[in-house]
Amino acid sequence: MLPAEISNPYPEQQRERDRWILAKRAARNPLDPFKPQAFLMETELAESGQVVPVATIFLTNRECPWRCLMCDLWKNTLAETVPIGAIPSQIDYALRELRSTLPAPRQIKLYNSGSFFDKRAIPQEDYVTIAERVRAFERVVVECHPALLGELTLEFRDVLKATDQGEAEDSVQRLIPGPSQKGISAVLADWVPYSEVGRDRFANPISHPSAMSLSERGCSGTRLEVAMGLETAHPQVLEKLNKRMTLDQFRRAAEFLRENDITLRVFVLVKPPFLDEAEALDWAKRSIDFAFDCGATAVSLIPTRFGNGALEALARRNEFSPPELATLEAALDYGIGLKRARVFADLWDLETFSGCNECFEGRRVRIQEMNLRQIILARVACECCRVRTT
Repeated sequence: MLPAEISNPYPEQQRERDRWILAKRAARNPLDPFKPQAFLMETELAESGQVVPVATIFLTNRECPWRCLMCDLWKNTLAETVPIGAIPSQIDYALRELRSTLPAPRQIKLYNSGSFFDKRAIPQEDYVTIAERVRAFERVVVECHPALLGELTLEFRDVLKATDQGEAEDSVQRLIPGPSQKGISAVLADWVPYSEVGRDRFANPISHPSAMSLSERGCSGTRLEVAMGLETAHPQVLEKLNKRMTLDQFRRAAEFLRENDITLRVFVLVKPPFLDEAEALDWAKRSIDFAFDCGATAVSLIPTRFGNGALEALARRNEFSPPELATLEAALDYGIGLKRARVFADLWDLETFSGCNECFEGRRVRIQEMNLRQIILARVACECCRVRTT
């Protein structure tokens, strides 16, 4: 272990953690604010039970205001808010490049390495134009921290549902000031654990005075889905991740989405820092349970990986190591076996979690098939692994 790691451990106090995490970072990657950082086509089992093509666009925008311990998404973000019109231009660029892909995508994911409803990341002035670009898709998936759900979420939902330009602009003009419009510094100041402020202060922090279900409004059309990072249901580990969110706050945010007919997708980390392999699997299962209890229609299992500097520092203190592929497989088996909703395992960079080249491809194909079919398939047998583990 390096001497600096001994003298500079991960801080216990929340106010010191941002500085510790930032000090471990390298430089950001150079990006063009008028082009997405990446885009791709994928297939996914939809809530309808059909396997559908999905366009996923990774938007270029300002960095998230939270400094989560495990996050490496900041590497592909900007230091400043993008100009008005940049996000629609990015969507145009990606869809133009994907135009020749067949079959044509039916759903679209707009992932922005942070919170879609952070006005410093996605300018509110672009909501109508963004909606025009994506209204042809049957579902639009965006990501957001629970603290930033509120009036802006309902505004974008209504703009997606609008049938013409005038109706969309009316939806924006009807917006009532609320938590998500106060400015990010005010939101961060308010969004603190219950233990520090008392439960009653935030009895309903994301309510909307005019909220009613879409069925009550008689609306149909493009469906909005919000993906939120639960990360883990382990309360102490969640607190140490520096996400500045409690399980109660996540639960209330999920309730807000459900009451407003917005679908919930949940991200769960497999083996976050401070857990060993057995604990990691146990808490991945508990986190899947918690997500489903909150009404999630999909849970994505994300193996925690190196790459942000902070996790490498924790690894030198034996406080983190990436999960074994078997742990991800077991968590996926458990979630699909519940038959409560869809569970997906993230396949990106999957080979880094495998210790055996002989069986990796078979295991990758198994996970991919389970993602698409949502049934538990037989585990891949490997003589090499069996020998090494006996």
